[in-house]
Amino acid sequence: MSIDVNNESGTEVDERAILDIARYALTRMRIHPLSELSVIVVDADAMEQLHIQWMDLTGPTDVMSFPMDELRPPSKGDDEPPQGLLGDIVLCPEVAEKQGKEADTQHSMDEELQLLTVHGVLHLLGYDHEEPDEKAEMFGLQAAIVDGWRAEKGFTGPSPAPTVS
Repeated sequence: MSIDVNNESGTEVDERAILDIARYALTRMRIHPLSELSVIVVDADAMEQLHIQWMDLTGPTDVMSFPMDELRPPSKGDDEPPQGLLGDIVLCPEVAEKQGKEADTQHSMDEELQLLTVHGVLHLLGYDHEEPDEKAEMFGLQAAIVDGWRAEKGFTGPSPAPTVS
């Protein structure tokens, strides 16, 4: 997988963990290993500008996803996983830090960014959380991916609870 992580935020973040959990999520979702993903970490002002431009909403948000080839996970009967440009995930560490502190299971900014990375990947793959059944599916899958990655990495303690809006 070709995954680029560009930190333009001025905040120190665990770029290696973002890259690693994105790769884990894409592998778990059976996306072709030659697919491409870009993750950009921006400050609150840049995120607010994107939020206004694309969603017509003021204030910064935690994560935004911009799909390119609209890839979807393969069906059980598919022989070959889809390949192409997944798109861009944009993360905001300032919002992530605040959300991590306010979550039921308080966690670090980097743990929140890991969760948001998986959330962004799922959005790129067509998952949404507008309707209750969609939210249950997406957040369940998100938790399974984060928990699986954390277990593989040997992390102990509770996984971050979903805080994405």
